[in-house]
Amino acid sequence: MKNVISWFVLTLMLSKGFAQQDTIRKTPALTVDSSNGRSLPSPLSAPPFPSGEWVGGPLIGIPADAPDYPLTRALGLSGSKSRIKIYGWVDVGGNFSTSRSSNAPTSYNLVPNNVVLDQLILRVERQPNTVQREHADWGFVVDNIYGTDYRYTLAKGIFSDQLLQKNNLYGYDPTQVYAMLYLPRIAEGLLIKVGRFISPADIEAQWAPDNYLYSHSLMFTVDPYTFTGVHAALRLNAHWQLFAGVHAGNDMAPWSNSASPNGLLMARWVSSDNNNALYGGINSMGKGYYKNAHDNLQMVVATWGHRFSSRVHMHTEAYYIWQHEAAVGGTAIEGPGEKWYMGTGLGATIPGIASAVGLVNYFQIQLSHKRDYLSIRNDMLNDPQGNRTGYTTTYTSHTIGWVHHFNDLVRIRPEVRYERAWNNDATPYDNGLRRDQFTTAMDLIVRF
Repeated sequence: MKNVISWFVLTLMLSKGFAQQDTIRKTPALTVDSSNGRSLPSPLSAPPFPSGEWVGGPLIGIPADAPDYPLTRALGLSGSKSRIKIYGWVDVGGNFSTSRSSNAPTSYNLVPNNVVLDQLILRVERQPNTVQREHADWGFVVDNIYGTDYRYTLAKGIFSDQLLQKNNLYGYDPTQVYAMLYLPRIAEGLLIKVGRFISPADIEAQWAPDNYLYSHSLMFTVDPYTFTGVHAALRLNAHWQLFAGVHAGNDMAPWSNSASPNGLLMARWVSSDNNNALYGGINSMGKGYYKNAHDNLQMVVATWGHRFSSRVHMHTEAYYIWQHEAAVGGTAIEGPGEKWYMGTGLGATIPGIASAVGLVNYFQIQLSHKRDYLSIRNDMLNDPQGNRTGYTTTYTSHTIGWVHHFNDLVRIRPEVRYERAWNNDATPYDNGLRRDQFTTAMDLIVRF
């Protein structure tokens, strides 16, 4: 309780301090290129929403440079010819829960009735200029994470003993490390990236500032997080973009003993009035055999974005994932069980195909000009063999959250959430004690 009170006091102090920085010291607001390059006008307002574009990236023909955040300016990189930027953010969150020991299978805010450092991110990047079509360009991204969220981004073979062998609550992960090459004269632009990158397709993302809400849907909790391989995006015109790639499987390095070749083929379409967007296809397709205690998820997925008005829009996503000869509970954590996560050890083998179906809808309402929005999320996960969560049941969860930007650097995301397992004998919450869970939670994001 003392930690929670301290966290809320810290939130108020920081928010007031940064708000005063904007109003009293007259710090200029962060700005980026207000045009949208060679693409349709941005359909959404960002801020307050995490992005001004529909799901599906990287997007060619749209300005991609990040604003000059404080660390970039402090290092003297603002406006430099190198176009290299170094910045990051800290995300601290806490929750009150009806569970006492663990919030699993809910992801990210794993520890109930406590305050944790979710993620401290340091990013170094250079984004290629894909608006111009005169010359080739290059870039790179290096993302480093420390915090409890590393448990969800980690890939086998890359500092993975922290989780897979030790079950540590906190850890470090270089979640994204990739290079980019932009070739402007192939169709309307080809962007190739090579390395480790966040898996495409989801409405939700690993990084806190990129999400509508603090917590995540159950379906996001159990699908692929990162791939390591080659990914190419080809722009046909302002409405169509195609994606293809080859990777080593979900959340594993090509040199790990669980790696297996997988292909990726997806497409993105945006309507002429920019009120609708579709993005989907095959996110991962290979032999799909669970190997050496690690998942090798196969996945087909589709997302639909729809704008009702300038202030109201929604995103909907559905997927089907499967693999062969998988284990109950998925990838095995061999480390000792801890009260906040006891699901360690290798589960029983599931003969044949283990599958799961996920569905989520996000409904957003902008409440004020670039400061506030309301987000309502309803999601469902069907785990019929228990491969994804360890329990054979269908789950639903319902979340409503409010997001407030104090300024361009600081935001809070309070929310309330109720979730339930529907099979009578399934009690996945609080280490196997409960069928349902109610949480109130909030996080604080500070960019630097």
